[in-house]
Amino acid sequence: MTAEASPHSLPAAPVRKRGSVWALGIEPLVAVVSAIGFLLVWQFVATNFFTPQFFPGPLVVWRTAMEMFASGELQLHIAASMKRILLGFFIGSVIAIPIGLLLGTSRWARMALAPHMQFFRFVPAIAWLTPVVIWFGIGEVSKVLIIIYTTVFIVVINTMVGVSSISQNKTRAAMSLGASPLQIFLYVTLPAALPMALTGMRIAMGNSFMTVVSAEMVSSETGLGYLIFNARLWMATDQIFIGIFFLGLLGILTDWIFRSLIRRYVSHYGVIE
Repeated sequence: MTAEASPHSLPAAPVRKRGSVWALGIEPLVAVVSAIGFLLVWQFVATNFFTPQFFPGPLVVWRTAMEMFASGELQLHIAASMKRILLGFFIGSVIAIPIGLLLGTSRWARMALAPHMQFFRFVPAIAWLTPVVIWFGIGEVSKVLIIIYTTVFIVVINTMVGVSSISQNKTRAAMSLGASPLQIFLYVTLPAALPMALTGMRIAMGNSFMTVVSAEMVSSETGLGYLIFNARLWMATDQIFIGIFFLGLLGILTDWIFRSLIRRYVSHYGVIE
């Protein structure tokens, strides 16, 4: 016999969900307090233990950044680096995802191309910088190509792993319902591989920021990498810190935008952040 609920019984307590208002309020607060604490420690160490020429504090870096911003120099370097990063990252991802899908779905393609992929992914992009500059000059093409190289192998391997990890039961279930090979690819393979492909793209984006610094140090007159390299010649440590700071800040902002797009458009595919 089941007991009926009494009309005088108390209502059940509401269940708190993860990501509640409390969590949404405390996380930004903790991040802000942490950032302020870091700046205070940085300022204390720089003021009491170093000279500005060797280790500038945040106030010195801020003043120099405002001067560069007022002259337009800082915006020029930021725009140059971001254009190269985004262009190389986009082209590299467009090239890599179809290759990864092909390697994941075709055994023959995997046998033919996987050894080459495994070989070149261990060769760092900076090793190709001098040959690429010799072949394509010191213009934008060489820098974008280096970033494309950085992006391709990471996205290819992650996409291939995503396809290879698909359960055979999903494919068999689709086949038993009469799905064609194209329908299986579009409605089973592609959605299942998407989370790993997007994860590879996020990793490749971080590597693109590292690669652009190397490319701009060697063959450029603009960009944050050039700013860092040129500043060391004049012992302008504050400008080096400006370049480092904006590389990190732009990386965080770019990754946040990318994650926001994932949540907005493809979260129903089970993409894990």
